[in-house]
Amino acid sequence: MRALLSVSDKTGVVTLARSLLALGFELVSTGGTGQALRDAGLSFTSVGTVTGLPEMMDGRVKTLHPAVHAGILARRDREDGLEVLRRHAIETIDVVVVNLYPFANAAKSASTPFDHLIEEIDIGGPTLVRAAAKNFRDVLILIDPNDYDSAIRELSQPGGPSSDFRFGLAQKAFHHTAEYDRTISDTLERVRVSQSGFEREASKPELTVPSSLTVSLSKLKALRYGENPHQEAAWYSEQDEVGLSGAQVLQGKELSFTNLLDLDAATRLVLEFEEPAAAVLKHTTPCGVATAASIVEAYIAARETDPLSAFGGIVGLNRPIDVATATAITSTFIEGVVAPSVDSEAVGILSKKQAMRVLVVDLSSVREGRVGRRDVRSILGGWLLQCRDVVDEAAQPWNDGVSKPLLRVVTKRVPSDDEWRALRFAWRVCAHAKSNAVIFARGDRTVSLGAGQMSRVDAVNMAVLKAGEKLGGTVVASDGFFPFRDGLDAIAKAGATAVVQPGGSKRDAEVVAAADEHDIAMVMTGRRHFWH
Repeated sequence: MRALLSVSDKTGVVTLARSLLALGFELVSTGGTGQALRDAGLSFTSVGTVTGLPEMMDGRVKTLHPAVHAGILARRDREDGLEVLRRHAIETIDVVVVNLYPFANAAKSASTPFDHLIEEIDIGGPTLVRAAAKNFRDVLILIDPNDYDSAIRELSQPGGPSSDFRFGLAQKAFHHTAEYDRTISDTLERVRVSQSGFEREASKPELTVPSSLTVSLSKLKALRYGENPHQEAAWYSEQDEVGLSGAQVLQGKELSFTNLLDLDAATRLVLEFEEPAAAVLKHTTPCGVATAASIVEAYIAARETDPLSAFGGIVGLNRPIDVATATAITSTFIEGVVAPSVDSEAVGILSKKQAMRVLVVDLSSVREGRVGRRDVRSILGGWLLQCRDVVDEAAQPWNDGVSKPLLRVVTKRVPSDDEWRALRFAWRVCAHAKSNAVIFARGDRTVSLGAGQMSRVDAVNMAVLKAGEKLGGTVVASDGFFPFRDGLDAIAKAGATAVVQPGGSKRDAEVVAAADEHDIAMVMTGRRHFWH
């Protein structure tokens, strides 16, 4: 019996090799792995001895030879194949232990030169893995050091490893090579060809919609159920340790499917703001949003927008949770909180609500564009992909004399400085409310929200109904245009003084005329922010 060992990650390989020798295996190894075995005093046969050729081309060619691959791929139940092996003096290889060049590690650093990156693309390794996985009935493929101990136990059993065990390792192996190829493909998409050669993009390139889509996901954990108890569900990650997939769960009950949806929506919303910002959400829809000089002030203002709906909600914060904020959060019932960190003094306060989920997430990975650049949704028989919606037009203050020319004031009255500030705030929030959405705001906080309605006037009326009598002097953001003047009339009746909307309706002139009648300032952005 023969085992071929060729690993980049040498964790546990010496212990594995020693166990294989004890079971009667002859070891065959490549250069780097062979050196580790030699240092441990273990005997092995070099791949060069098997192939009759040395490793060449700076290690590019080692195992790509019939003496290796015929030994792996020969079906032990086919006499004709075994006769070929005897004729050419090729021995079977029964265990293949391979993990691949660390391309992903090299790709993580933008400073890794392109030529070095290319050399981290493994050729022989994936070929060995695929060959062994294809012939899993006869060959055991090990790509993960975590499987070494169980493999030795299986090999030690009478009759050898079970079919289930062999097939499970083969499935894992093909997933491994698929993920490896996807990582290479994604990385090379960020390479620019110039006259001087091939250059890795230092900044995030414009995201394009690819001609084909390959998504490789790793299962993080099974969830208790989906949106409803009769639906099975699980949590998968595209990239480890980024975004919510890399979150540290400090406390609380098991995360549910709906918790994760709400936490994601809360995180996306607070990332719109550089200043301290807080959002309270229910069913992925904002109940209240605010910015302030401190995170506790922002949270209290967001909660008080609609304290009834905030009960049992999800809180998103873009600043660390301090003692004051922890005290405010635990003063009522909150399902979960996501924040960039928690001050040590605040941990004990939060722990008084043991059931409340508290997640710490590195928000920088999203801000820098390393995660969450695209949204993918399933439909019956297919998938839809889009770039993540970011309110780029509100990246700068609207009342600074710089960004205002990018917008279009369409009414006789121009917004005041205070109205400009509130309009910008409301515009950033409305992109995160379910369409049709209308946001009433004052200063740096929401006052009332109408979202998820079938008509725009219904969204306005919902916000008015929820707010009662407190909408005088507010501004309004609408995620889509007003198809009729009835929505604008309702806004004026509620007491709002300024509106921001994308424009683009056939009746824009009628809507603008209504705004002038009510002495409402109106700004058009030319960009809508639907969220279905």
